[in-house]
Amino acid sequence: MELVTLARLQPSTLAALPAAVERPRWDRETLACGIVHLGLGAFMRAHLAAFNDDALCAGGDPAWGISGVSLRHADTRDALAPQQGLYTLALRDADERCVPRQLLRVIGSVRELLVAPQDPAAVLLRIASREARIVSLTVTEKGYCHHPASGALDLAHADIVHDLNHRDVPKSAVGLIVQGLALRRARGLGGLTLLSLDNLPANGRVLRGVVLAFAKARGDAALADWIAARCTFPCSMVDRIVPRTAEADRERIAAALGADDAWPVVAEPFIDWVLEDRFAAGRPDWPGVRYVAAEADVAAWERLKLRMVNGAHSALAYLSVSAGWATVDAAMAQPTLRAYLDSMLCHEVEPTLTGLAVPPGYRERLLQRFANPALAHRCLQIAMDGSQKVPQRLLATVRDRLEAGAPIAHLALALAGWLHFLRGQDETGRSYPINDPLAPALQELHRLSDARPDPRDRADHFTRFAPVFGNLAGEPRLVEALAPALHSLRKHGVAATLAAFDSHSTESLT
Repeated sequence: MELVTLARLQPSTLAALPAAVERPRWDRETLACGIVHLGLGAFMRAHLAAFNDDALCAGGDPAWGISGVSLRHADTRDALAPQQGLYTLALRDADERCVPRQLLRVIGSVRELLVAPQDPAAVLLRIASREARIVSLTVTEKGYCHHPASGALDLAHADIVHDLNHRDVPKSAVGLIVQGLALRRARGLGGLTLLSLDNLPANGRVLRGVVLAFAKARGDAALADWIAARCTFPCSMVDRIVPRTAEADRERIAAALGADDAWPVVAEPFIDWVLEDRFAAGRPDWPGVRYVAAEADVAAWERLKLRMVNGAHSALAYLSVSAGWATVDAAMAQPTLRAYLDSMLCHEVEPTLTGLAVPPGYRERLLQRFANPALAHRCLQIAMDGSQKVPQRLLATVRDRLEAGAPIAHLALALAGWLHFLRGQDETGRSYPINDPLAPALQELHRLSDARPDPRDRADHFTRFAPVFGNLAGEPRLVEALAPALHSLRKHGVAATLAAFDSHSTESLT
């Protein structure tokens, strides 16, 4: 049987795509790079670039094309450069009979592809160009080189130490931004909007803090003052589930597209973006964005997303990886896990969401999103970088509950799930990597804690890990709730612990 070689996705092949496939219908040659985006990963390509396409489709200003910057590897550039930045966004869900379906759309708003480690000068010049008006980021929590428990810039971080001593060849997003802004100032150009799209509480404020701290650490107080006066750092909340693209996804998309796309992106149809409308040099007219006037207005939506979506996702991921449930939909098919998540959100998370009425049916729709069988979202992907995620996804809620004198049994089980996950081996005996910037310290913490025979002593030792637990170190009520959950997971395993879990007490976890 003769194998059919598909043509590569390129501007010249757009016209031959199936009629149902959406595609750019504007002149891409007119796009200028008004946005410099740091972190050219799947999430940005399923979110910011898609919103930009919506704006361009509606007749928006072509000044707002995107220069996409990879901060670590050249793989995205190498995949998309032959396609002149084009790629496919596959939105997947299931119909009422649970049959998976997908809608394909070719995204065209990425105009340029840069790789910072290969050519940092090109990235700095792009930030310092007259065209640039927004620098946006999706660099994950660890990309801010900060202490998760406090939000302060980690001046001992290897990349920060390097960037302070090698200004012209920075490695970190913070170093690139500050040196790029220094070049703008030297050229007499105006300030920019620095727009964080990462899952951090008060992400704009965190970004502003680390940028100004880095500028001052360079010994350049005048630059720090210029940034503070000329640049804005709006807060934002973004909600969309975007799994890592697998080879099977690429093959399925190519078959439906009739063209070979080296790196498509898969996402759920749901998307929500709340954005503080504070821009230093204008912005695109992004359709569907929920613009708000102040950081406080973003904060309520941000708290909703971090605690409900991300908190539940992390709880699910750590317990599921340990149990051997590979994907989120497979985990959600476990009735006891679904019931636990529903109860945790209802009884312990929702009461902390002050300042915003939880939309009717939000929890039910969220759990249905998790159960989406068309995504095959791997739990191990969600489980990575726990030391950077747990403080805002789970511990912030724990603090509020403790301040209110309220129970934390569900949240304690989620935290115990993370600590149990640090074993690096699931209950079937399969090993998995601990992908975390603090992995060596965390695995040593687990080894030393697990050797302690008394569950309460074990829990107390875990909470003494200051980079994550901060001022909750040794908190008696946290230790009291954590001890039986840790003990049950180690003695009985995830499935039995969930089956025995009582939403009103922890007695069943002994």
